[in-house]
Amino acid sequence: MKNQEIRLSIEGMGCASCVGKIEKKLDAVDGIVSANINLVDRTARVEARPDVLEANIIDAIESAGSYHAKVLVSTDDESKKHEAEAAHLQYRIKQSALAILTGFPLMAASMLGLLPSLDAQGFWLFITLATLGVMAYSGSHYFQGAWNGLKHKNTSMDTLVAMGTGVAWLYSMAVVVFPSFIPEASRHVYFEAALIVIALVNIGHVLEARARGKTNQAIEKLLSLQAKTARVIRGGKEVDIPIEEVAIGDVVRVRPGEKIPVDGNIIEGASFIDESMLTGEPMPVSKAQGDEVIAGTMNDSGTFLYAATRIGAETTLAQIIETVRRAQSAKPDIARLVDKVASVFVPIVLFVALSTGLFWWLYMDNITLALVTSMSILLIACPCALGLATPISMIVGIGKAAEYGILIRKGEALERASHLTTVVLDKTGTITQGKPQVTDIITESISEDDALIFAAAVEKGSEHPLGKAIVQAAEHKGLTIADAENFAASFGGGVSASVDGANILIGNDTFLHENNVKSDKNWQKQTRKLAKQAKTPVFLAKDNQIIAIIAIADPIKPDAKQAITALHDLGLKVQMLTGDHEQTALAVAKEVGIDDVTAEVKPDDKDNVIAALQNKGEIVGMVGDGINDAAALARANVGFAIAHGSDIAIESADVVLMRSSLTAIPDAIRISSATLTNIKQNLLGAFIYNTLAIPVAAGILFMPMGILLNPMLAGAAMAMSSVTVVSNANRLRFFKV
Repeated sequence: MKNQEIRLSIEGMGCASCVGKIEKKLDAVDGIVSANINLVDRTARVEARPDVLEANIIDAIESAGSYHAKVLVSTDDESKKHEAEAAHLQYRIKQSALAILTGFPLMAASMLGLLPSLDAQGFWLFITLATLGVMAYSGSHYFQGAWNGLKHKNTSMDTLVAMGTGVAWLYSMAVVVFPSFIPEASRHVYFEAALIVIALVNIGHVLEARARGKTNQAIEKLLSLQAKTARVIRGGKEVDIPIEEVAIGDVVRVRPGEKIPVDGNIIEGASFIDESMLTGEPMPVSKAQGDEVIAGTMNDSGTFLYAATRIGAETTLAQIIETVRRAQSAKPDIARLVDKVASVFVPIVLFVALSTGLFWWLYMDNITLALVTSMSILLIACPCALGLATPISMIVGIGKAAEYGILIRKGEALERASHLTTVVLDKTGTITQGKPQVTDIITESISEDDALIFAAAVEKGSEHPLGKAIVQAAEHKGLTIADAENFAASFGGGVSASVDGANILIGNDTFLHENNVKSDKNWQKQTRKLAKQAKTPVFLAKDNQIIAIIAIADPIKPDAKQAITALHDLGLKVQMLTGDHEQTALAVAKEVGIDDVTAEVKPDDKDNVIAALQNKGEIVGMVGDGINDAAALARANVGFAIAHGSDIAIESADVVLMRSSLTAIPDAIRISSATLTNIKQNLLGAFIYNTLAIPVAAGILFMPMGILLNPMLAGAAMAMSSVTVVSNANRLRFFKV
């Protein structure tokens, strides 16, 4: 049985160390194949065997610490998740407000010398209890998280904040309640520091969460495209029902300006459909009886009826949303390395904070300095920014690609695309329009119509584009197509069958040669002539004798040359890989400016061509749309499939181009490069921050100048580092290809 894939929301994750702990717990569960935790949107994507219970997965997550997990099934679950997050942010704001309203007046009064001396014990006992109450309301989640982590022998950002503020309050309480145990020179209180640190960290989380909310606008836009209701015909009447109640086969009416609720095929009427959300193309597409319509697209004009063919999670829109989510939750190698570093970072910070405090206390006999430096290290060194650096950019980059009709199925492809050195293009349906037409019929001892009748009879059941072109040409002429017997196909070569007792072969020169049919100089001359005109010559043989050449041309896409020029401008080599005749391939390549051509390649050899390029050190992107491209797409470092192509090709690819234009390839590479640059900026900034923060907080760098980092500034700096990383990632939302 196929493995199940489960998506869950996780409450309580604070930093990158949480990611490592949860993934470690999930990896230990028997039957779980893989687990990816997304710190940015607080979700987990788990692939597991069918026999693994959801309850076991939830238990594993919650056993890692102070976390609460819930399975996400429907769009309604997503809406509830967003509502819960919004309510949670409002609560955090209230917590921050109380801490600020208490902490800042206390700090201002202290700075202005308005507070009584510590001898006024009644006043300070009131302040001790009041600040304890505020900390319990505004910062209880940090202390609860630290305690749960301690029970599970784990550490996290909660540990650092709880220890930093907790030690400050405990020390201050000891100064007030047990002053005789504290040296007179060290009798200072830090109640206001503890409150303001909690307030600043809370505010940092609010700002970060709001910025994170902007990163997933692509998903939000896609979700907003889903219609809520559908007008179906039941019992001879039109009724509006929730789209969840639409069944396959239901007849749905769509009026002008309405969204199409589910996928289906038009059975009555016609219209123009705005499919820009799907393809990135702004021009509406004409749709008539028999044409497919896609959920989420917009009906511009006209009214029509259509039969529902895909509903719920099976619609194209739902599949796109799921694909984008899956890609966004994937982790490139660099992110996995960062998670490993972050998972050990907190214990190291605790050790450094303790060592620093002991140094200043025991060796320098300065308990105040020991307390201040330890608090500052605990507060400033949290690896939140480091953990957010990669996933936040990936989410924005993949969402940006979706806006341009580039569906990234595998997150790793976004990273690899920027490293490509060679792009290999299939010809038919990729460089050309994939709608070939018969242009010439050259015969010998037979009429053109008879040649077309023989050819169409053999190709009548064929799905190959060239075969379809021959059948369409015969139908267009009104010819009667005979029935063929003993049909046989040679994948990528040609077909054979018996028609009216004659053995008919149709295919390329190689296919005929393999079947002991030889072409003389005259036929070869005709072949070269047609090929120079970018026409594909198809040989027609009857009883082992060539009787005709049928020339088929597939028009080149209008923007193919522009796209290939753009690839060259990006420093990429471009190669054509096709099973078509060499002369035809060379003619097309010359017209669009392709560097190198490998023609007359059998489908099973395309994979070998990609492998050979990789063996030469090339990082290869393969672009194709047919079943015969599937192996090559899978072999390539990045496989790009044209969306109108075969399902097998799409499943084999890393990236699906929802618009047929080849300009999507350089667009995807530019987005990849911009995203990778953004990731590097984030990682560099986070690494420099965490590297410099600890020695600054410890007093190593600026202590000789009499400068010491205030714990409140340390808390603010920690909070703002995450906001900075998220804000930098959000710049990608404004990127233009």
